[in-house]
Amino acid sequence: MRIISSLKGWTAAGILALSTGTALAQGLEIVGQPHEKGIGFQPASSSIAVEQQWLDHMILYIITAITIFVTVLLLIVILRYNSRMNPKPKGFTHNTPLEIAWTLIPVLVLVFIGSFSVPALNHQQKFPEGEVVIKVTGNQWYWSYAYPEEGIEEYASFMIGGSGTNGDARLTPAVEEQLKAAGYSKDQFLLATDTAMVVPVGKEVLLQITGADVIHAWKIPAFGVMQDAVPGRIAHLWFKADREGIFFGQCSELCGKDHAYMPITVKVVSEAAYKAWVEKAKAGDVVLSAADLAAAEPVQVAANN
Repeated sequence: MRIISSLKGWTAAGILALSTGTALAQGLEIVGQPHEKGIGFQPASSSIAVEQQWLDHMILYIITAITIFVTVLLLIVILRYNSRMNPKPKGFTHNTPLEIAWTLIPVLVLVFIGSFSVPALNHQQKFPEGEVVIKVTGNQWYWSYAYPEEGIEEYASFMIGGSGTNGDARLTPAVEEQLKAAGYSKDQFLLATDTAMVVPVGKEVLLQITGADVIHAWKIPAFGVMQDAVPGRIAHLWFKADREGIFFGQCSELCGKDHAYMPITVKVVSEAAYKAWVEKAKAGDVVLSAADLAAAEPVQVAANN
């Protein structure tokens, strides 16, 4: 018997998360979120982040080896050449082969590291034209976004449960209700915003970043990107997200008393869902909900016996 059922209201990511226990919000998997007592990186979700994390791990191995080597040398000197073990030390001024070695080896190590870090830096700083172009403005204390090529006018993105300007954001029952109404849980307090930057998966996104008042910084750890937002200047940043989901970030430049309440939310969706959202956003409705994702991506699940 062939059974075909339609699970409306779920994206593919949602069904996967249901089977694996992954956290969901608004029908999308929460990918880029900090966790209590976490010591590692967030999942690398762009080519830039993949390169950065690989480079960090590689350098960590090198530094660990150097630290162990130097520590062993120090122990040998302490134990073998102390005054008790070596009452009559030898007298000499230098050792030419040794001096050449401790000069040349660090140079070779730095050249080796540079052979990987310079291409990674060039990759990050070589800006594409962008398949999606977004203007990002940092304000005290929220972010605003505009999509000039899509005809989407600038809209603000405030922290859910945030105070706006009075510096008194607390997780009260009322705030929990606001989070729940927006499709989040209390775990996303201080992270989730009422609106989000919405981008399509697998597309090059070019950001034009500036500040309206003081210096801010737009940062998404899972994408491996951060750029200062300086008033009077336009800076560029780009990324290409390689998976759908919700990614959180934070203003990373001290910008005033409510700096801690200036989070960033990016929703990476399918191209179909993105196009549907663009049409809504042009009309002034910039909130992307689970219902919007379901309408854009109905999923058919078939099972055979």
